[in-house]
Amino acid sequence: MEQYKKDFIEFMVESNVLTFGDFVTKSGRKTPFFINAGNFRTGSQLKRLGEFYSRAIHDNIGTDFDILFGPAYKGIPLSVATSIAFDNMYGVEIGYSSNRKEIKDHGDTGILLGSKPKSGDKVVIIEDVTTAGTSIYETMPILKNQGEVEVIGLVISVDRMEKGKTEKSAFKELEENFGFKTCAIVNMEEVVEHLYNREINGKVIIDDAMKASIEKYYEIYGAK
Repeated sequence: MEQYKKDFIEFMVESNVLTFGDFVTKSGRKTPFFINAGNFRTGSQLKRLGEFYSRAIHDNIGTDFDILFGPAYKGIPLSVATSIAFDNMYGVEIGYSSNRKEIKDHGDTGILLGSKPKSGDKVVIIEDVTTAGTSIYETMPILKNQGEVEVIGLVISVDRMEKGKTEKSAFKELEENFGFKTCAIVNMEEVVEHLYNREINGKVIIDDAMKASIEKYYEIYGAK
């Protein structure tokens, strides 16, 4: 596993973004782990986060695209931070864009803000996590309404590796349905591998009991 992946896993734990315990997802699944990118709250955290996303995009999708699109609302700071980091790290200037939840009818009108995609633009979508892929199914029509826009990729922070509407992961379903490339900074298999019996700030994050809970969860919800 690359060092930046290990650093990102520990960064999530230290930022209280990746936590372990008893949770219920929006879809009603009882899960032993939870990812809340909303806990990246400071300038220094967003700076590092943008750098991790940029590395994943660069290594998996490349630099040949025009706009980084972050679906509202969590995608807005992700797209801003990552577009800045991408320029700093690779010297490639890309636009950022996001949607509003409501159409604005005065001033900067319309449903989009930032660099609005137009025909011929190549777009990468940036998200925190994808469980069922709902926001992507909502986002694609918005982008397609802007003209001949080509969505070439989707990047997320953590691939939960869970089944979606079928036995395949929601992540893989999106890739097959829309034809773009998907990538994550890390996946849960890498998270467990790195954190198992490892101390961070004096505490073991995944001990034998938690590892067993995660394995039991994936017996039920793991993608095939």
